[in-house]
Amino acid sequence: MTTRDENTFIATWTEPFGAVWRAIAGAPTGQTPLAASGGSPKSDALADLPKTPFPFAADAVACQRVNGKLHVSFPLGAGEDIYGMGLTYRSLNQLGQAKCLRMGHYSGQEDGRTHAPMPFYISSAGYGVLLNTASRVHTYVGTTHPREAHPPLQDRVHPDWRPIQPGRTVDFYLDAPGVEILVLGGPQMLDVVRRYNLLCGGGCLPPKWGLGFWHRANMNWGEKECLELVDRYREHRLPLSVLGLEPGWHSNCYPTTHDWRTSLFPEPRRFVAALEERGVKVNLWQNPFLHPDCKLGQSLAPYSGSHTGSWGGLVPDLTLPETRRLMQEHFIKEHVAIGVSGYKHDEVDDESWLPPFFATYPSGTSPEEYYSLLGLYMQRLGFEMFRAANRRTYGLVRGSNLGASYLPYALYNDCYDHREYITGLCSSSFGGLLWCPEARTSSQAEEWLRRIQAVCFSPLAMINAWASGEMPWTFPEVAGAVREVISLRQRLIPYLYSAFAEYAFRGIPPVRAMMLEPGFSVSLDVTAGKLHGTDNPYSRPEARDVADQFMFGPSILVAPLFAGQAERRVLLPAGRWFDFYTGAEVFGPWHTIRSNLGPIPLFVKDGGVIPMLAEGDDLQPLTRWRNLEVRHYGEAEGVFSLYDDDGETFAYEQGAWTKLELAVRRNSAGRLHGCVPAPQSHSVNPAPVCTWRLTFQSTATRQGQVGMKSSTAIDRRP
Repeated sequence: MTTRDENTFIATWTEPFGAVWRAIAGAPTGQTPLAASGGSPKSDALADLPKTPFPFAADAVACQRVNGKLHVSFPLGAGEDIYGMGLTYRSLNQLGQAKCLRMGHYSGQEDGRTHAPMPFYISSAGYGVLLNTASRVHTYVGTTHPREAHPPLQDRVHPDWRPIQPGRTVDFYLDAPGVEILVLGGPQMLDVVRRYNLLCGGGCLPPKWGLGFWHRANMNWGEKECLELVDRYREHRLPLSVLGLEPGWHSNCYPTTHDWRTSLFPEPRRFVAALEERGVKVNLWQNPFLHPDCKLGQSLAPYSGSHTGSWGGLVPDLTLPETRRLMQEHFIKEHVAIGVSGYKHDEVDDESWLPPFFATYPSGTSPEEYYSLLGLYMQRLGFEMFRAANRRTYGLVRGSNLGASYLPYALYNDCYDHREYITGLCSSSFGGLLWCPEARTSSQAEEWLRRIQAVCFSPLAMINAWASGEMPWTFPEVAGAVREVISLRQRLIPYLYSAFAEYAFRGIPPVRAMMLEPGFSVSLDVTAGKLHGTDNPYSRPEARDVADQFMFGPSILVAPLFAGQAERRVLLPAGRWFDFYTGAEVFGPWHTIRSNLGPIPLFVKDGGVIPMLAEGDDLQPLTRWRNLEVRHYGEAEGVFSLYDDDGETFAYEQGAWTKLELAVRRNSAGRLHGCVPAPQSHSVNPAPVCTWRLTFQSTATRQGQVGMKSSTAIDRRP
C-alpha cells in the first residue's frame, strides 16, 4: 500500500501466485506467523487451481491509522456468510460477531481467546482474507455501521424488531506498526481453503502409524505398567499404534528437564525397543519451561527470557536459531536417537503460565508476538528434527497459528464439552489445522462410547488416560461397540491416508466442515427464541450453524451422537446418500436418526468408493496395503485414488509413491464392475513392489442388494 498521508494507506496489490494478492500497510515486524511456520508455497499445485478475478473493487479495501492503531476494512456483500477466524468451539458462521483474537486457553467463552487465533476468514462468496500478524486483532464481522450509512432504525415494540441490521464491512483493528494483507481467490470456498493450505506448504502427510489408535498412559506409570498396557490391548484384540507418556517420564516436570526419570524408566532405549517390537511408537509430553539446573536449562539460560514461567522454569527464546539448535541437539541425543517418534507440546497457549507482558527476550521479540508464535516454533522444531533424520512424525500441540498446514500436529485443549469438540473439529478445516477430540473419562457408558466414536473419525484418534486411567474396556456394556469402532478406524486407514495425501499435494482437508462440501446448503434464517427476561432479553434471530456433522475423506459424512440424545437430524448435501453399514439409501435433505448404543451414523455419497483393510487385518502392522476390500455405494460410477508409500520416510518427495485408481464403471450391459488401470508411480525411485489383492463389493443398489462382487490381484510395479 502507498501512503496518502501519515494515517491513510492506499492499497497497491501484487499477485505473487495466481489468485493470491498481497499488499503491505505500514512497516510490519519480521515476527509473523507465516515467517515463523517456515513453510514454502507449493507453486505447481497453486498454479493448477482455477484463476479468479480480484474479489473487490479497486478502492474498496480501506486501511488507516486510527487512535495510533491500524484499522483495515473489507466490504461485505448482502447475504455473505463468513467462516474461519481461527479455531472456534461454539459457532462456525462468524457473521455478526465481534471478538479479540489472541492466544489463550479456551475457557468456554467464544470471545476470540483460543488455541489458534487466526485473522483469516473465508466468505461464502468464494474468497478469503488474511492478515499475517502476531499481534492481537479485534475483529468485527458485519457489526459496525458508519454514521452516514446506518440502516433504518426500528421500534422495539414491533414484533419483527432486531437490535441491529447486518453491517457491510469486515473490520480488523490491531496495535502494530504495519501488516501484510493477503486476499485469496476461489471460486468455491474449498478452493480458498486449498489455496491457503498450498500457500503454507501444503497439508501434512503423517506416517501411517500416526493414523492408528493412540493411548496416553497414566502420568505415574513406568516401563512395567506401560508394557502391560500394550499387552492388554492385544489381549482384547484392539489395535494400538502409539503410546503417549505424560509428565511423569521426566526426571523433573513443572519445570521440566527433558531427561528420563530412571526410577520409572531405568533403560529408556530398552523400553522404546520393546514397544517397537510390539508395533507401538512412543510419543513424549513436553512443555517449554526448563528447570534451571538441568543440562538443557543451563545451556539455554543465556537465550531465555527475563522472567520465568508459572512453575519457575526458564522460557527459552525460540525465535533464535541458536536456541532451537541447542534444544534439537538435546532432543536428538536423549529421545530421537533411541527411537522416540514424536512429541506432545503442552502449555504453549496461555499467558497465565507464561511470563508477564513486561518480560523481555534476547531477540527483542515482544511478549505479545512471542506468545502468539510459541506453538508454531515448537511444532517447527520437532518437525525439522525428525525430517533431518528422514523420519516422519505426528504429534499434538496446544497452540498454533497461521501457516501451520504442513506441520504434522493436531490441536487439543483441556475443555471437555463433547459438542464443542465436534465444532472444533469442523472449524479447524477452515484454517489448515487438525483437531483431536480426545476421550479422557466419562461418567457413564453411553458417553464413553459416543466420545470414542467421534475420536475414531478425527485426524488423530486417542484416549488420554493421563489422570483417569480409563481403558477402551472400562464400561463392559459398550466394550464390544468400542472395539468395533476402533477396528473400523484401523480398517479405514488406506482411505484416510489417501485423503491425507490429497491434503499434502492438493490442499484438501481430510476432515472438513460441511460448508466445504459441494452441494451442501442451509438456510440461515431461523425463528427467534421466546423472549425471556434474563436468558433471551432481546429475542435475537441467530444464524444457524451446521457444526455437529462433517466430512471424513472425500465420500463419508459423519454425524456423531451425544450422550442423552434421543434422536438427531442430519442435513444431507444434494444428491443421493447411502447408509455406510447397510448400503440402504437414505433420503434428505433432512434425515432423522434414532439414538441407541449402536454404531456412529455414517453416510456415503452416491458413487463413493471406499478402500478398507480386509476384515481381520486390523491388528496387522500399518506398512503396505495388501488385502483390501473396496466398497462401492449407490448406482453412480465412481473412482478413488488409492495412495501408498513406505509410510515412514520422506522418500515420497523423491517419487517413491504409488497411486492406484480404483474405478467402478458400467460395462456394455449396464452392470457395475470394478476395474483397475495400471498403477501410477514416479519413474524415479518408485515405491517397492508388492501385490494388491482387491475385492470389489457394491454395497447398495436401488433395492439395497449386492450388485457386484469381484476380486483381482494387481502388481503395482510401475
